[in-house]
Parts: sequence; structure tokens; C-alpha cells
Amino acid sequence: MNPALEDLFSFLRFASVSTDSNRAMDVRACADWLCAKLRAMKLDVELHETPRHPVVVARNAHVAGRRTVMIYGHYDVQPVDPLDLWHSDPFQPEIRDGRIWARGATDNKGQMLAHVLGVEEILRTQGELPVNLIFLFEGEEEIGSPNLAAFLTENRDALRCDVIAISDTGMVAPGVPTLGYGLRGITCCEAILRGPKGDLHSGLFGGAVANPAAAIARLVASLHHADGRIAIDGFYDDVRTLENWEREMWSRVPGVADSDFLKVTGSPGLFGEPAYTSAERVWARPTAEVNGIGGGYQGEGSKTVLPAAAFVKLSFRLVPDQDPANIMHKVKQHLESHCPPGVNIEITHGHDGKPYITDPHSRFGKAAQAALRAAFNAEPVLIREGGSIPIVQTFRDILGVDTLLLGLALPDAQIHAPNENFPVENFEAGIRLNQALLKELGKD
Repeated sequence: MNPALEDLFSFLRFASVSTDSNRAMDVRACADWLCAKLRAMKLDVELHETPRHPVVVARNAHVAGRRTVMIYGHYDVQPVDPLDLWHSDPFQPEIRDGRIWARGATDNKGQMLAHVLGVEEILRTQGELPVNLIFLFEGEEEIGSPNLAAFLTENRDALRCDVIAISDTGMVAPGVPTLGYGLRGITCCEAILRGPKGDLHSGLFGGAVANPAAAIARLVASLHHADGRIAIDGFYDDVRTLENWEREMWSRVPGVADSDFLKVTGSPGLFGEPAYTSAERVWARPTAEVNGIGGGYQGEGSKTVLPAAAFVKLSFRLVPDQDPANIMHKVKQHLESHCPPGVNIEITHGHDGKPYITDPHSRFGKAAQAALRAAFNAEPVLIREGGSIPIVQTFRDILGVDTLLLGLALPDAQIHAPNENFPVENFEAGIRLNQALLKELGKD
């Protein structure tokens, strides 16, 4: 195995699951490994404590007059559940069919380490970088980066830069370099409906007392019209209209036709807001999604109870110019006003983040496209991303700079799911991309 893959395998073996308090030591060990790797590259490395997981910052020797570039990534990963669906140990990486299989392989350790190794190669062969570099790596992205905004504010002067680069997004298809110029925002909540003080016999009390499980189903059904449009009053008030040039451009992007969505997802059919393609729905339209729902008996066979409570976990993907706080206010109003009689509702707000959009034709956008062209030997496509990286807009708000989204993930990477994977060729392309990007950004 070559040294680059050996480094990645070592990185992937850390079970750095940020949401699990039992894995806190694994997260810390992963940060320590990363610090050691960066110090071995002769970078100036700092480990900053936060109330939860540390932030790693590394710099080269800064030279007056050179552009300053920040590269961001995260070393924490999602939980692996359900473990029995994995084909191999999620924290013992393997290469099969040209892909690296492990939790974090794509999100975000493989993409992030490609940048580290690109810098290492430049330093090894040329002795110095063409830019002033700041690496900023956090261990809390998968839990909403709760401490990063405060860290940015406290260290604003030390982190001043001209542009930020992130590889934590996707490519539309294999071999098609992709520049993202937008991200959807997000806001989340959980609603619990409570009925009787305890589970009841459904024969003795069914029909006389409201059933929270049935009530939660009715409440969830109220979120959408039959055609897929969101039924929350005012939900679309601030949605920015999709530009004609975007629709025309996206119609020519490979790998995102409706048939491609069916193939990648394995779904029997597509469904969504009318008058939009699947790509347009994912990249430029907001959503209301049920991420989990439950209540009552879940075991084998029957247990004829009327459950005391039921719950639903909801997330709302947002687009420019929607505000997460405003949307959550409207969501709460809707849930409260549509709560069926006979139950009480309790709503808990989860994490949120603002949507982000920038100009892909800016000076830095053109530099990113040139780097992608050089790394993949193909013409890049320009898209907005359906996912959310809340910290990107926070970077703009606090540091005042834009972010280049240079995705290396494929649609079937299985991020956040069992059997996450990352093509070896994309990992190697990411190393080339870093070198080309720093060269382009270092030009006058």
C-alpha cells in the first residue's frame, strides 16, 4: 500500500463519533494523530480546546504579499448504526472494487486528508507553498459545529484570509469535476404528542381516548399537499427564484437526470414539488422531511395497546433567502394549530444553519474551475448542493470571505449510512486538486 493510503487508513481507524459521549476519547485521539501528522510536515500546529471536541489549526510560514487561503475540514464522523448492515468493520478500512470502505471515508476524512497530503507533496518537492495557508479542522461538524462560531469570533484576526476551500460535498458523476456555489440551510425539531398517563388496553379504552400514534400520523400528513408542496403557511414566502441560466445549465449536467436519481436511490418512483426536475428540487427548492417517527409497541407480533406518547423528528432544508429562525417559527405555529384534539404537543428545536450562495464566476470561482480542470482533465460543472454545511455561511458572517466547494464524493458514497465508501481514484484526484488549487490561488 502506498504511503498516502496508509495515512488515510490510520486516520479512518479512529472511531471519532462526535455525538457519542462514549467516543470522546476516540475523537481526542484522532485530533492528536492529526496534529502529529501536520507537525511532521513542519507546519505550526495548535490544538484549541472547546467545551466539547478540539479544533486543530495549522499554518505555514506566512509571507507578506501572498494570498491567504484557509482549508477547512472535519475529523469527526457519523455513528455507524445499524452495524449489522455493514459488509466490513466500519473502523477497519478495506479496499474493494477500487473503493475505500469505512466510516468517514468520504465524509470527511478522505476528502480532507487529500488536501493535507497535497500540501505535504508541495512542501516535499518545492520546499514552500505558493500561498499563506491556514488549515482549520474541527471535531463537531456532525453535531452542527456548536462551538466553532465562538472560536472564529475569538480568533478572527488570527484567521483572516482571502478565501476558504472545502471538500465536503459531491461530484455529480464519476470523472465529472464539480464546483458547488450554494448550499441549502437547515432547521430541525422534534414533536412529541402525549395522551394518557401510560399505555392503555386498546380494547378497554380505544375509541374513548385519543391515540397519540394515530395523532402523530395525522400531524405529519398535514405538512404536505397531495402533490408534494409544503403546506405550512408562508413557507415559500422568501424563497429565491431559480434563475433561467441555472435551469438551462443544470439541464446539461450529467448524472442528475430523473433516471439517474432512480438508479442511485433504488426507489420505485420519484416524487416532489411539481414543475421542477429532481436536480432542481434538491439544489434549489426547500423541503420538509420526516427523519424518524414512532410510538407504541415495536416488538414481534401484536400487543394491543394504546400508546401514551408518539414522536416525530423533522428537518427542513432551506434555500436563499430563507431564515432558519423564521421558518422554525412558522413550523411551530403549523404543528400547534394542526395538532389533533385529545393530545398535548411538545416541540423541541434542534440545530440549524443558514443557506449559502456565491458567484461561481468570481475571480476565486474561476481559479477553482481551473484547478478542477487540471486535476480531472475534464470541464467542471457548476451546481448548488442539496446538503447543508452551516458553518459556511458562518465563515462569511464572521470572517467576511466566500467559500469554494470542491466536492469529491460520488452520489453512491453512502455517507451517513452503512457501507460508506470513497473511490481510490477520487482520493488521488483530491491530492492533485489541492496542488492545482493552491497554484491557481497563488497567482497574482
